[in-house]
Amino acid sequence: MIEVTERAISEIKRITAEQKIPEGAGLRLGVKGGGCSGFSYTLGFELSSRPGDQVFEMGGVRVFCDPKSILYLTGMKLDFEESLMGRGFKFVNPNAKHTCGCGQSFSA
Repeated sequence: MIEVTERAISEIKRITAEQKIPEGAGLRLGVKGGGCSGFSYTLGFELSSRPGDQVFEMGGVRVFCDPKSILYLTGMKLDFEESLMGRGFKFVNPNAKHTCGCGQSFSA
């Protein structure tokens, strides 16, 4: 399971309203090779899930995750932070053995 915090849910809803993303679309979370630590997180909106996807629904937000990525993301928490230093989604991943300084890549 992937957890999405209330702050992240609020931001996802704000973005979907602002960008007029159709109802039923979802946020795709994934992992791809690359980044300074070996893997990078991917995040984007898609109109529908793909065959084999795990689909989670939390607070009225749908989240799609492909079978390969779920191996690295199970137990992860997606949060949203806003501070003087900036704003953005934060990945809190218990499967990451090492993360880079930016928090956007990790090794497993």
